This record gives sequence, structure tokens and C-alpha cells, in this order.
Amino acid sequence: MKKNWLALLAVIFMVCILAACNSGGDGETASEGNDTNNQSEEPSDEGSTGDENEGSEEAEEVTIKFHTHGNEASYNWSETIPAFEEAYPNINVELVILSEKGDTQEALQKLDLAAASGEQLDVLMFSDPASYAERVNLGMVAPIDEFIEAEGYEVSEEYKVNTILNDKYYALPGKFNPWYVLVNKDHLAEAGLEVPTEWTWDEYMDYAKQLTTDEHHGTYFHGPQNGGWMEYMSLALASKSENAGFVKADGTANFDDPMFRKTLEMRVQMEKEDMSATPYADILSQKLHYRNQFFNQDASLVPIGSWMNTELGGTEQFPLNFEVGVAPYPSNAGSDETGYTPVTTDYMAVAEASEHKEAAYKFIRWYTTEGQIVQGKNIPSWNNVDEADFAGIVDTILAGTVSPEKVDKESLINVLTNAKSSKLIPPVAGQAEIYQAVNDEYEKLIYGEQDIDTTIENLQQQATDILADN
Repeated sequence: MKKNWLALLAVIFMVCILAACNSGGDGETASEGNDTNNQSEEPSDEGSTGDENEGSEEAEEVTIKFHTHGNEASYNWSETIPAFEEAYPNINVELVILSEKGDTQEALQKLDLAAASGEQLDVLMFSDPASYAERVNLGMVAPIDEFIEAEGYEVSEEYKVNTILNDKYYALPGKFNPWYVLVNKDHLAEAGLEVPTEWTWDEYMDYAKQLTTDEHHGTYFHGPQNGGWMEYMSLALASKSENAGFVKADGTANFDDPMFRKTLEMRVQMEKEDMSATPYADILSQKLHYRNQFFNQDASLVPIGSWMNTELGGTEQFPLNFEVGVAPYPSNAGSDETGYTPVTTDYMAVAEASEHKEAAYKFIRWYTTEGQIVQGKNIPSWNNVDEADFAGIVDTILAGTVSPEKVDKESLINVLTNAKSSKLIPPVAGQAEIYQAVNDEYEKLIYGEQDIDTTIENLQQQATDILADN
């Protein structure tokens, strides 16, 4: 533990330097999109945290502090927190919004400073697995297995996102932002195609080829870019249930996985042979963006995160002039399981320093179940959402767009209800270096400077060296 806190102090020292530089920034990140940031049911007996008011008259009244990057506009705290306090009258929640603009990096800096200064910490929200895993390793987050066992449920069955780390649970997932494929239904109709409800990457390539015309490309991939948007370098890899990233669960490099090779083969074939994907060189030189490419009808298929739910019906900046459908993230041919996709969520955790861990746990359990419905801003990770409630949440989200009637709501609901995340692998030291290596080696490949075998060999060796150095 001493080592962990020394590490935390080192983090705080760096945070102070960064804060002094006032780096700020609220742009979208590669892994989450951060378009609204970044990235679910009628309360049931199985999903509740027990008798909410049991012993509440005798229980001591406590106040817990909830530190979050989420602002009011994105999370509707003014309705959500009072609903919890009504269900648990002996627990008061003091909201601490760490960034009014929803900037996750600013929020993390302030959270680390709060921890270092000894401020009261009870409930913590993390926006990505790296931030979550790092603070777990630093000893900032408490395990919650005892509370889960007391309730008698399995996190992997209760939620769409499995948050286990090092064989323990330190968080429960809030919102559910899986990746999917945006579909221009008008283009599909012209090509005599239907919106897929299930498909493979081979079928995706075939669709993209048929959809390509003189006016538009069949598909658009928004990465990699400057070591970011790595989702576009792990297309087939991310369709796996386990070891779906560049590093395996055992901490070794994963570039020799056949599905990474499949991803490279797809990217090369679609751009160089089928001419169905927007050229990588154009994406960089023209600074293209997935919103423009889709809403301006320059691409028919765009894989992207479901933070786009709030824009599917178009916005004032990007009006919708065609019918939109949503297709699931493709699976791998011959796979026994389908529906796996990159997923972002909010990791709701209990602080190790909290003196009210049980109350803090009650809040995160309620928030990740009934609270998601009350909040009404995102698709929940909770599996026990009533169909009517789920449809109501989708209606509420789409109602905030300009032309919700042009969105194929049935296809959206189908995708969101059937998507699931692969097993979480803790981020590793040197991950940013690995990402940059992937970016660099891919550019050599797509610019014709080396072949796929050389690309894989180089990445496997470089990643192995980076992991060893770190």
C-alpha cells in the first residue's frame, strides 16, 4: 500500500504541473468519442438492492460525497439524486461536479488533488477503463465484492459490462455505449439491400463494395490518427469475447492473433482493391470527420460509438436529409457468439478512503439500476430494463434531435439490446507507446511501404519490447 500511495503522490505531482499549464480541453477522445463527453427498466426484485427503507428510521443519517466528471446537462443530476434520497431517506448525497464542461481529464486532475489533500471521498465515477484501472492499482478504490455477495447476484449476468479487475469487483457500470454501424438506408434501398440484423465482417465488406458509387464510398473509418481512434485498428479483434485488444489478459502482445491479421486484410482490401473505403491519405490530408462523412452522405456505412444516439435524427449543424438505420457491430465468420463490440461506460466506484462504504455502495447500485431510468439520458448497462422503459429512454433521446421520425428506431433498439462487451483487460503501462506503434506501422502498410506479414512481425516485437520495458 505504501508503494501505491507513493505512486499516487507522483501522479499528483504531475497533475499539479499539468494544472499549472492549464491544458484544459474538451475535445473528443479516441476511445469514447466524447461527443457528449466521450459512451438501461422497470425496477424488479432481482435488480433492486433490497428493501430500500429497511431500518431507515433507526439508521444514522449520513452524507456521502459523489465526485463526477458528469455535468447537469448530460446527467440530469437535479432529478436523479433527489430520487435516490427519496428511496434512501437516511443517505444524503453531496454532488461534486469536477468539470462543468464535462472534461474528463480536468475531472481526473481535480479528483487526484482531492485525494491527495484528504478530502472526503465516497463515490467516484470514472469515464474509461484506463482511469478506473489506474486508480484501483493506486489503492484509491475499494473492492465491493462483499456487498455483491450479500445481495447474491452475478455482475456478468446483471450488467452488459463486466467490470472485474484482478478477480475482484471495484465498480458497477452505468451507461452503455456500444459501437455499432450507422447506415444510410436510402443508399441501401438504391442498392437493393436491407439493414442487417446480424452480419459478419466479410458481409460488411460485400455491403461496402455494393454501396460504393461515383458519388460516395461504401464505408468510412475514422482512424487511426496520431495514436488515437484505435478501434479502427481492431475491427475483427474487437468482435471476440476475450483477448479483444492489443494486449492479452496475461500481459503479452496480441498482434499475432488471426483477427488482427483479418483487420489489416480488410482495411487493405477495402481501400486498395474494392475502392470502397475512403482513402486513409484523404482522411488525414483533408481532416475528414465521421459526422461530415455520414450526414453529408459521403459514406454509406460508418462504424462508431453509440454516443451518436443523441444525433441520429440530425442536429442544427448536421441536418438529416435521408433515412437512418443502425446495424450491429459485425461478428467474425464461424464465431459461436455474436454481439461483441467495443463498449464505453461510466465506472461507478466506492472510495477506499470512504467512512460510509455501505451507503456509497447503495448509491452506486441504485444509480446503475433504477437510477438509470430516472436519469433518462443514456442507455443503461443494467440487463433488467423493462422493454417499455427501454423504448421510452430511446424515445426521449431521439426526441432531442431535429428529425427523429427519420430514424429506424426498431433497428436501434435491436442493436442496443443485443450488444455486449468482451472481458475487460486492465490497461498496461506503455499502452500509449503501443498505440503509436500501431499507428506508425499501419501507415507504412497502407502507403505500400511494407506488407501485412512485416507489419504484424514488427508490431509483435515492438509491443513485446515496450511491455518488457514497462
